[in-house]
Amino acid sequence: MSKPFTKTLNLANIVKQLWPFVRPYRTMIFGTLALTLIGSLAAQVNPLILKYTVDHVDLLLQKPDPMQEGLRLLLYISIILFTKEIVNIFIQFGQKFYGEKIRINVSNLLSEAAIKKILGYGMSFYAAPENQSGRLQTRIDRGVESLTRLVQNFFIDILPLFSNAILALVIMYLANVKVGLVATVILPAYFYVSSRQAQKLQGVRRQLRRGRENKNNGLLNLIESITVIKSFVRETYEEKKQLEIQDQLTQDQLYTRKTNFRYDGIKSFIEQIGVVLIIILTTYLVLGHQISIGAIMLHIMLFNNVSAPIRQLHRIYDEVNDAFIYAEAYFQILDAEEATEQSGSYKEEVVKGNFEMRQVNFTYPNGTKALHNVSLKIEGGKTTALVGLSGAGKSTILNLLNKFYVPDNGNIVLDGIDLNAYNNQVLRSEIGLVLQKNHIFKGSIEDNIRYGKMDATKEAIIAAAKKASLHDQIMELPQQYASDAQSLSGGQQQRIAIARLFLKDPPVIFLDEPTASLDAIATEQIKNSLDAIKQNRTVVIISHSISQIVDADTIYVLKQGHVVESGTHEQLVALNGTYREIFNASARSLNIARIAQSYH
Repeated sequence: MSKPFTKTLNLANIVKQLWPFVRPYRTMIFGTLALTLIGSLAAQVNPLILKYTVDHVDLLLQKPDPMQEGLRLLLYISIILFTKEIVNIFIQFGQKFYGEKIRINVSNLLSEAAIKKILGYGMSFYAAPENQSGRLQTRIDRGVESLTRLVQNFFIDILPLFSNAILALVIMYLANVKVGLVATVILPAYFYVSSRQAQKLQGVRRQLRRGRENKNNGLLNLIESITVIKSFVRETYEEKKQLEIQDQLTQDQLYTRKTNFRYDGIKSFIEQIGVVLIIILTTYLVLGHQISIGAIMLHIMLFNNVSAPIRQLHRIYDEVNDAFIYAEAYFQILDAEEATEQSGSYKEEVVKGNFEMRQVNFTYPNGTKALHNVSLKIEGGKTTALVGLSGAGKSTILNLLNKFYVPDNGNIVLDGIDLNAYNNQVLRSEIGLVLQKNHIFKGSIEDNIRYGKMDATKEAIIAAAKKASLHDQIMELPQQYASDAQSLSGGQQQRIAIARLFLKDPPVIFLDEPTASLDAIATEQIKNSLDAIKQNRTVVIISHSISQIVDADTIYVLKQGHVVESGTHEQLVALNGTYREIFNASARSLNIARIAQSYH
């Protein structure tokens, strides 16, 4: 399970955690900052030129023939302004291009980090309710999107805007301290209102995040469960359940918008107060002959440069706060260090395949106690069957033998070496696993079979498909081995999984209901193929099919997480205990007595 996020999320912490992803591009960042500084200087040209022009024109109007000198003034001003605009084109291009390049590259690194982390986590991480696939996808997608938008805002929007504002404010103070003070007094009031806005929305933003996660997860569940929903005519029930989530999300979104609009209106009013005060004060100073007429235009335009961040800040502030919420969820995934799958350093190949579980107890992350003091031996080169009712702990044992989970206590050894000491990749490369329901990847049949051995030739893939009794059916398809694997029937997809096993050709085989979704003829064909591959291999099989367990060298019978019986088929039948009950029930379910009459 992922640990709670304990860091106080503010801009400093976000930047600190984001910096490792930004650091590789620091040269571009410094280049962008240099362009920002040049751009800030260029942005102050217009107010200064306008002041100079107004004051100079005012003087020229007092002369008898102002036109000749005025034309020369216009020429100089035009050259300066056009030159500034040409320079500004290159500055803006550089700022936007390099800012966007930084954003795209950081987005790539953030996505790669998330992929690497989730592939490195153990099965317990995915078993936690808060880490369902839809929720994880939303956290990662929204987290990367929000953090990269924060990078973009910082390097493309915030830095240019605030550098312009600071430089404009400095010039205002140099021109007239009183006007500079008026401009400065307005800013704290604006930022106070913005902070109040953030406090109002803090809890709601987390609700929005959870609502979006629940919505996405719910939609995925609807799609995955559509057959069951329709078969039980539960469309109305599922629609109501999903609409409740959607309604809550809508209410939270409307509250967020209403709050934003209210506070944005107050902030716009504060900004306009500043403009009015600047106009009144500069007009008063002109009338008192303390500043020139051009200074009115200078200060209004400079205050416009100061208030530009204010006009943009409500958007940026909103996005930054969104980034805080989704950064929290994203970094929760990256910081779930205790969920990282532990791997040993022992890399020797499995020689014999002798497993032994010694007084093993195990509890799933959701609190379900699955195994109680289980001890058993799996002999190398032989077949061991695990038998029991659903929930007895059979699949849990296979999960532990694969090191998907670690026992609460007790230990497991393989060929005399503690299982925890084995390198996970080396261990699992020696084990072939076929489940009752196996995942089929989006792609061709050939690619899905090749998953068992990535460097396999086409001939080896065909041979594996033949052993799985799948080749003839593949050849009947229009695109044959290039056909989409996910479009096949459940039984055909199961044969793909079995073909992977044949292709991998491992010394240890774990079979968890390998023929559960196959028809009788296919089951017999696969059984014959599996019987052939079992020779001289360590095999552990879970099956409700009598035919697949009676020939096992050793059978362990489990009941509610306990091993209650063990021995051969004949020995267990003679005990007249739990195994005999299961065996008799299986025989009755197959109506063996009636079937036997057909052979008389």
